[in-house]
Order: sequence, then C-alpha cells, then structure tokens
Amino acid sequence: MARLERILVLLISLHSVAVGVGLLAIAVTGPLFGFGTVTPAFFAHQGGAFHLVVGIGYWLEHRSSGTVRLLLLAKGSATVFLLGATLLTSVPWLVPLSAVGDFAMGLAVALVHRRVLAAAAAPARAAAA
Repeated sequence: MARLERILVLLISLHSVAVGVGLLAIAVTGPLFGFGTVTPAFFAHQGGAFHLVVGIGYWLEHRSSGTVRLLLLAKGSATVFLLGATLLTSVPWLVPLSAVGDFAMGLAVALVHRRVLAAAAAPARAAAA
C-alpha cells in the first residue's frame, strides 16, 4: 500500500507541475482549454508558478516525512474554490472538470494514506496484545 501511495503522490505531483507549465504558457494553452486570450497574463503565470511549487512540495513532503498534508490541504481548497467558481460565475468547461479531478485526487490519497497508517500501526497493536 505504501508503494501505491508513493506512486499516487508522484503522479499528482507531476500533474500539478504540468498544470503549472500550462499556466506559464497561457498564450498557447488558454484558447485550447476554453479560456480564450488571457490578458494580462500575470495572474495565470503566478498560478503557474504556484502549481510548480506545490507540485514539488507534495513530492518533497512525502519523500521526507511520508505525510500528505500539503496535498490534502491544496486539493481540498482547490475543490471548494473551483466548485464555488462554477456555481457562482460563468466558467470554461475545464473548471468544473478540474474540481472533480482535484476532489478525486485528494480522496484517493486520503483513502490510501489511511490504509498506510493502519498497516504501519498493526504490528504495534499486535505486539501490545
């Protein structure tokens, strides 16, 4: 199960880095994903830099401590923000799809991490019995 968690965190990290690169290249990617021409591009570029940082952060946190706090916080926050934007404003098709994707990624990691923690605690419970 720990191996599955490592793979999930790696894939989600790579996804966030890819989103970051896409936002940094918004002049090309904006029209492809329903956003049209984005001007000024500053905030898209800032979002791109943010995605690069958190994508790397997910991986570094997991590698150094085996935790997924940053990933779960970011995916939960993104889900709430994207759902709110979808419900309250007119958004391109990618926004609700991203909300569903972020929710699914966060849920998958939360469920797998819970199993990893339970498996790690099992030997201690057995020794105490």
